[in-house]
Amino acid sequence: MESTAPQGKYVINTQGKKTGVLLSLKQYQQIVEDLHDLTILASRRDETPVTLEEMRRRLQCHEQV
Repeated sequence: MESTAPQGKYVINTQGKKTGVLLSLKQYQQIVEDLHDLTILASRRDETPVTLEEMRRRLQCHEQV
């Protein structure tokens, strides 16, 4: 099973304090995509859920156009 947690390398200052992290471009892009998805979920938090039947009806209406 593949880990979903990004693996990076820490950037450490002269006092040994972690000040940053280096990630691969692929890992960075995945994090940005995940944050985008979470933003969309948060913005729709107060929307009323739609039943499966209602969604099917809506999709059929769009196909007929």
